[in-house]
Amino acid sequence: MKRKKFLEEILNKSEADLLKSVSDKKESLRSLKFDLVAGKIKNVKEIKNIKKEIARILTILKKKEK
Repeated sequence: MKRKKFLEEILNKSEADLLKSVSDKKESLRSLKFDLVAGKIKNVKEIKNIKKEIARILTILKKKEK
């Protein structure tokens, strides 16, 4: 159900908002990776989830280009 809600949110956003969202997610992914190496992170699944969200947003962007 969460994925479906996420997809509905992305489909309603403009391309500029989607690009900003991708850059924000990439920055949070970067900080999570550093925290993982430092041993500060407890929820390792969050990295996987953010990667999937980035891929979904990029897929929507590609579809909107066509």
